[in-house]
Amino acid sequence: MSEQDLSILIPVGVIIFLLLISAFFSGSETALTAVSKARMHKLASDGDKRARRVNFLIRDRERLIGAILLGNNLVNILATSLATSLLISIFGEAGIANVIATITMTVLVLVFAEVTPKTAAIARPAAFAMFVAPLMRWVVLLFAPITRVVQLFARGVLHLFGLDVSKDRAVLSANEELRGAIDLHHSEGRVDKEARDLIRGALELDELRVEEIMIHRKSIEMLDLDRKNDEIIRQALKSAHTRLPLYRENPDNIVGILHAKDLLRALWSANGNAHAINFTAMARKPYFVPETTTLQEQLAAFKLKQEHFALVVDEYGAIMGLVTMEDILEEIVGEIEDEYDSPVQGVRPQADGSTNVDGNVTIRDLNRAMDWGLPDDEAVTVAGLVIHEGQCIPEVGQTFSFHGFRFNILRRRRNQIIALKITPITQPSV
Repeated sequence: MSEQDLSILIPVGVIIFLLLISAFFSGSETALTAVSKARMHKLASDGDKRARRVNFLIRDRERLIGAILLGNNLVNILATSLATSLLISIFGEAGIANVIATITMTVLVLVFAEVTPKTAAIARPAAFAMFVAPLMRWVVLLFAPITRVVQLFARGVLHLFGLDVSKDRAVLSANEELRGAIDLHHSEGRVDKEARDLIRGALELDELRVEEIMIHRKSIEMLDLDRKNDEIIRQALKSAHTRLPLYRENPDNIVGILHAKDLLRALWSANGNAHAINFTAMARKPYFVPETTTLQEQLAAFKLKQEHFALVVDEYGAIMGLVTMEDILEEIVGEIEDEYDSPVQGVRPQADGSTNVDGNVTIRDLNRAMDWGLPDDEAVTVAGLVIHEGQCIPEVGQTFSFHGFRFNILRRRRNQIIALKITPITQPSV
C-alpha cells in the first residue's frame, strides 16, 4: 500500500470513527431524555446497577445535555475539518473542496450520526439508555467544569430576557404530571376508564373540598329530640343510615349523633321499653368540620379520630351538610352500594345520544359516569353550572350551549332546576 493511499485511508478511518462517536452522542441524548424516570427508579429499586447509572445521569438533565452537545459538536467539527483537509489534498482547490466537504458531511452526519441513532434510541429508550450510561457517566464527569461554565452563562443570558430556568422551579406539580400521564395512556388505550378514574380520584383528594361532595342539609335525615321516644325510634328504624344527627328546637342545634348499635343496645337493656331510653345520655359527641377542608385532610382526620361521620359547617357555624368516610372513598373507587342503598340515580342516557340529568347531580359524578370534561371550578352541581354560565335562573324550555354541550331545562321547582337534558354538540369537521 502506497504512502498516498495511507494519507487518504487514515483520515477516512478517523472521520468514520468520529461519525460513530457522534452517533453515540446523538442516540444517548434521545434515549436519556426520553427514558421513563419512573421505570428507571423501579429497576434501580430492584437492584439494577445500569438503571442506577441512568438515574445518576438524568438527575441533572441540564448538565447531561450540556455534556452531550459539547461532545457532539466537538466530534462533528473535527470530522468536518478533516474531511475538508482531505478533499483539499485531493482536489487542490479550497473553494470546491469546502463545498464538497460541506455537502458530504451534512449528508453523513444527518443520516448516520443523527437520524439513524435517534430513531433506534426512541424505539427502545430504556435499553439504549442503560447501554450507554456507563460510558456517558465518564463523559459527563470529564466535561463537568466546562458545562458548568456554559450553564451559568446560558442562565445569565436567559435571565436578561426575564426567563428563570432554575431547576428548583417546576412547571407542573407531581400530581399534574401523573394525571397527564394517566390521561395519555387512557387515550392510547393502555389504561381503561375504571383504572383511570381510580387513580385520578386518589390524586385529586387534596384539591377537592368537603363542600363539593357533602350531602346537603336539605337531604340529611335528623331526629328531633322534642318528639316522643317511640316516634324517634320508629323514624330511626325506618332510616337506611346507621348514624343520625339529634337536634333540639331547630336543625342547626345539633346536640349529638345517634348510632344504630347504641340504640339496639339500649332497647335490649330496657327490654324494649321505649320510654326508658335516654337519648341525650346515649348520643355521641358531634364532630364538626369546616366546609373548606380538603378531602385529603378530612380522610386523615377521620383515621386519626377513628370517626366515619362529620357535620360540615360554614364560617358562621351553620350546618351546611354532612360528609362520611364512604363519601370520600367513593371519590376514589366510585359508588359503593350496600343492601340498603338505592341504585345511583340522576343520570339517564337516552337513545338519541342525549342524557337526562337531575339538577342536583354533581359535575364530577356526571363527568365520571359519561366520561365528559365539564368544568367544576365555579359550580358543584349541574344546575349550578347552568346558573353560573347563564347568569340567571332559567325558565323551563330554555336552552343554553357552552363547553361543547347543549343544556335544555326540563323541570324547575321554584328557583331550583330539577331536571335537564344535556346533548353533546357535534363539532363540524374542518
